[in-house]
Amino acid sequence: MGAVEDTKVRSVLAALTLLSLLSHTNGIAEGPGAPRPVLAPGPKSAGRHHRLKRGWIWKQLFVPEEDPTPRVIGQLKSDSDRGEFGIQYILSGEGAGDAFEIDEYSGEIRTLKKLDREEKAFYVLQAQAINRFSKEPEEPQSEFIIKVQDINDNAPQFHNQPYVASVPEMCPTGTTVVQVTATDADDPMFGNNAKLIYSILQGEPYFSVEPKTGIIVTSWPDMDREAKEQYLVVVQVKDMLGLSGGYSASATVSVSLSDINDNGPIFQHHLYTFAIPEDAVVGTTVGRVKADDADIGVNAKMNYSLQVDLEENATFTVHTDPLTQEGVVLLAKPLDYETKRRYVMVVEAVNEEVDPRFLPPDEFSDRTTLKIMVDDVDEPPVFLSPLYEWKVAENAAAGIAVGVVSARDTDAANEAVRYSFDKHNKAAKSFRIDPLNGTITLTKPLDRETSAWHNVTVVAKESTQKRLSSSVLASIKVLDINDNAPQLAGRYQPYICEGTQAGELIQLLSATDPDEPSEGHHFYFSMVPDKHINPNFTIRDNQDNTAGVVARRSTFTRRERSRYLLPVVVTDSGSPALSSTTTLTVSVCSCRPAGHCPSGGVAALALSMGVSPQTFVTLLVCLLVAAASSVVTLLLWRRRRKQKMARKKAGELELPDTVSQKVLHYAQVGRDPPFVPLRPHPRRRERRLAREEVRASIRMSLRESHLVGPEDDVFRQFILDRLAEADADPLAPPFDRPTTYAYEGSGSSAGSLSSLESGGGGGGERPAPALKSTWARLSPWYGGGGEEDTVF
Repeated sequence: MGAVEDTKVRSVLAALTLLSLLSHTNGIAEGPGAPRPVLAPGPKSAGRHHRLKRGWIWKQLFVPEEDPTPRVIGQLKSDSDRGEFGIQYILSGEGAGDAFEIDEYSGEIRTLKKLDREEKAFYVLQAQAINRFSKEPEEPQSEFIIKVQDINDNAPQFHNQPYVASVPEMCPTGTTVVQVTATDADDPMFGNNAKLIYSILQGEPYFSVEPKTGIIVTSWPDMDREAKEQYLVVVQVKDMLGLSGGYSASATVSVSLSDINDNGPIFQHHLYTFAIPEDAVVGTTVGRVKADDADIGVNAKMNYSLQVDLEENATFTVHTDPLTQEGVVLLAKPLDYETKRRYVMVVEAVNEEVDPRFLPPDEFSDRTTLKIMVDDVDEPPVFLSPLYEWKVAENAAAGIAVGVVSARDTDAANEAVRYSFDKHNKAAKSFRIDPLNGTITLTKPLDRETSAWHNVTVVAKESTQKRLSSSVLASIKVLDINDNAPQLAGRYQPYICEGTQAGELIQLLSATDPDEPSEGHHFYFSMVPDKHINPNFTIRDNQDNTAGVVARRSTFTRRERSRYLLPVVVTDSGSPALSSTTTLTVSVCSCRPAGHCPSGGVAALALSMGVSPQTFVTLLVCLLVAAASSVVTLLLWRRRRKQKMARKKAGELELPDTVSQKVLHYAQVGRDPPFVPLRPHPRRRERRLAREEVRASIRMSLRESHLVGPEDDVFRQFILDRLAEADADPLAPPFDRPTTYAYEGSGSSAGSLSSLESGGGGGGERPAPALKSTWARLSPWYGGGGEEDTVF
């Protein structure tokens, strides 16, 4: 720290000396660039020479950083200042009043505190000179800069620490490891304060560093990772190019050597010995062998194998544990102490990755001897077969022998063995086993259709105190016999169209049988034998387990018959042969153009009613028209009650000769006849009349659907029905009006029957009798005894 403080003092003194030299211009202690005062002209030169004013011009001033002592760094002076303190100097801008102040009388600029260049390198200020009395500016405002001069007060610093690097082992000299970088906050443009230089403090002779760049390189050949893997390198950086009085810093770099495959595997032992009991199951781990490899990662991976020239290798296998790189020896076949008690093998370990640049290929492998001893154990009985399978007919009686199981004790004692079924095996209820000789017999007949296979577990147990046991699976297949009759494959619903021709196929039949004959199913289809041949249908056997129902004639109609019953016999090919009879119901259908029988909707409903779909649709249309006509008639009838009665010319009404007509004649007595008053009729009568009109309209619509004319009897009867209804209703208006009938016929030779055309006299008509009422009352309308007035 003494050297650093000495350096700072020297820097401050040098700066002060420079400022002193610059401030002695014209005998005034001014700062560099201070304005020089304007000299007033002498008496001798007055009137001859006028010295020009050079202006209020300033240059930058300098102040050393980190100087705690307030000092004058320069002076501002106006040309108008005569030393009478009439000029006031004002300082403004960055740092004015805080870091700098100005003497308002002399213009001297002083520092107020210690400045740090790294915090702020320069200050921009404004100077102004005004008349103290008039407050008028003596000089225009001028801007100048105060620059903070740098001193070496910052040490260099390393970035991105800590440094970690890696290089391959055995790499050549000069291999780049990593580059370290340091910075200095001092001014790099002023002296050597920020000029850095790097050097190695620790890590030689393995590593070196470039002095100017900080790049670390290897300087030792053939560095071996297996000998030393990690290196610690300490790098130092100094400012001022390493000269005395500068600052320094250090950084640590951790360098590791990455592995290359320059070592082969080596077994720790030349002989490995293991023991395994003879009852060990296949897949049991016998032991582990390990070959060491000085390399790591991929270079240390290896594969283990057993030499193929030894016969023992078939009993055992070896594979590599990927985590520990050990060879795991496994049992591949069952062992038998009485057959073989010792196994000797050779195990080889070979690297997966081989790099011939460093070692020959044969050095990437190693071998060792493996000896395995088999230990004797008391073993359970062993069945002579690992699986038993027998066959038995499903009609076999109880007590029939199915098969025999056999087991023996393989130990030297050769103990006796007893047999039994596993108590958890439900299928064993149908069988019995002899505990001494292992014979299995039936306890009841078996049904193949219920269960085609029966699996039982047989247990063989030693008679010794340990009572070791083993088990085996015995499978019994139940052979099929023909004990089920065939049936049709589905619930057939055949139908025949009315237009079907003789010989056409109506229904294709197939059959099923739960039995499974050895040669496969073969079904025969036929009809029930009868004395007479069925005139309607026949069965055609296709000889492929299907048959077709074929029509024998072409005259099927629903009017004649809607259903036929057809018994079908299905016979199998078993021995003895079995058969079944199924009765099919063949429906007669009015098929659609596509050829199928409707199963719902209007067509199906029509067929169920015994009529054709076309007729049924026609009836529906007629009913709809009749309903519409009834509604219209009812509305017109109500409207007629409210309209005024007017005399109109009546049309002709043509009636049959057999029907007498009642005609009303109306006479005029001086004026037009008034309207006929209508009596209000009850609701019950109104509803009855409405129902009668609806029925009449329906009858009319149905008869009109047959396209009848006025000459037809049906139309004549319709007119008579309407006339009878009008006669029976005394409250209805006269029906000899043109608006009464929608259709009055095509004409008549008798002329019009309407009384509207009758005159007051002339012709053959009788004059109307004089009545008190303005209307003529005819006795036939009211049941009088006079003759009916008929006009033709």
